[in-house]
Amino acid sequence: MDIVDGTSVDGPGLRTAIYTAGCAHACPGCHNPSTWAFDAGHNASVEDILKRVRINDFNVTLTGGDPMYQAKALVPLCDAIRACGYSIWCYTGFTFEQLLEHEDMAQLVRLVDVIVDGPFVQAQRNTDLFFRGSENQRIIDVAESLKAGHAVLAERYYEPSARL
Repeated sequence: MDIVDGTSVDGPGLRTAIYTAGCAHACPGCHNPSTWAFDAGHNASVEDILKRVRINDFNVTLTGGDPMYQAKALVPLCDAIRACGYSIWCYTGFTFEQLLEHEDMAQLVRLVDVIVDGPFVQAQRNTDLFFRGSENQRIIDVAESLKAGHAVLAERYYEPSARL
């Protein structure tokens, strides 16, 4: 859909946010319903997106829509982003456990440092939360979770100091 340079709401510090098109979760109260259509946005090459990431020189956040619907296409991009030394966050309406059940999604999960998982739930909306919109959503440390065999919260991002 778009690339936002220097966002500070999609993870710690300034980040390059890559907004993907397509989301079937259709969460009531979603802050970005314009990204739901799978035919929205435009095609972009790995090289073009990576060039923008390098110019910005910020860590990266995948958001949308739901990037996991485009997991297979995002794997080469995330490989290249990681090779440049940038960390990657990913927002998804799927749970961590659901992601691991799908081969393409699980492959993308392994390239991401932090996943903010779960659908946005309007009844659990909380504007005081850091980096997530509703109480059910978790900020997950992917490397620790894969080692442990279950979702491990990235506790450091639940604290106010994470915003600095």
